[in-house]
Amino acid sequence: MQTIDLRSDTITRPTPSMRKAMAEAEVGDDVFGEDPTINRLEAMAAERMGKEAALYVSSGTMANLVSLLTHCGRGHEVILGNLSHIFLNEQGGLSALGGIHPNTVPNQPDGTIRIGEIEAAIRAENVHFPRTKLIALENTHNRCHGYPLDAAYMDAVGELAAKYGLQVHIDGARIFHAAVALGVEAERLVKRADSVSFCLSKGLAAPVGSLVCGTKPFIAEARRNRKVLGGGMRQAGIIAAAGIVALTEMVDRLADDHTNAKALAEGLSKIGGLSVNPALAKTNIVYLDINRENLSAQMLAERLGEKGVKLLPTGPRQLRAVTNCHLTGADIEAALQVFSAVMD
Repeated sequence: MQTIDLRSDTITRPTPSMRKAMAEAEVGDDVFGEDPTINRLEAMAAERMGKEAALYVSSGTMANLVSLLTHCGRGHEVILGNLSHIFLNEQGGLSALGGIHPNTVPNQPDGTIRIGEIEAAIRAENVHFPRTKLIALENTHNRCHGYPLDAAYMDAVGELAAKYGLQVHIDGARIFHAAVALGVEAERLVKRADSVSFCLSKGLAAPVGSLVCGTKPFIAEARRNRKVLGGGMRQAGIIAAAGIVALTEMVDRLADDHTNAKALAEGLSKIGGLSVNPALAKTNIVYLDINRENLSAQMLAERLGEKGVKLLPTGPRQLRAVTNCHLTGADIEAALQVFSAVMD
């Protein structure tokens, strides 16, 4: 039985050119700064984001944590969305390991946070309050339908931060999805940001790794924080080589994933018992809500799985589907047929 795996875009396997690059990678000790493949990847990442320097880390969670530890000291505060990945899905590492206080502001359905609400959350200087140091945004926004935040909004947040002397970090795990969907270069979306992280293993199909980009002094301090978290790697050029291929070969094709996600959302919206808004399917993530009282997300996921379609339950009555490079238009049609049969 064919399996159509829509749980995430992290389930992809390295492409043949990635495997070849990994096998042939020139390596050295990265803690000494002597791995040429990692050095090349970091230079490429910095250039793509329009920043001075970059740092290779093992995961998106580490990338965000390293960034927050570099921006903030213990007792400082970060303003971020209540549906952000940093707040919901990173085990509270900013507080547990960094002593950083999260001040959550409601995300809008498109992933933005209202500028006025961000401004209202900035602390006045007062002995009773933590000091606000950072604003963190997520682009695309995972929990908000993978919606891309446009350059005008990103600039507006950057201008607000500058007004109050704050820093801006972008959790850009899928920043290239946003860039492709909006028809701009990724660096344009993070122009006003002080740091940005992005994943090589979400959508870009590399097996592992994320990058943190910022100024040279920021990255130098981030490297220290990576080390204390146990993230200093040795001959990791073997995996960084796949990241180079990801940046050179896998970005433009993300448009295909967006097309497939749109087709999936439109098809699901026509199936009784499900609630999906195709207008929100701007990138590669589709959320669907169940409208039947006797059917939970877990039950539906199990029934779909029995017929070869895998989805991720994200709530009692909600599931997420994510398109990726292994899926074709025919796979989407086949998945919709399974949905129709299960929901009939």
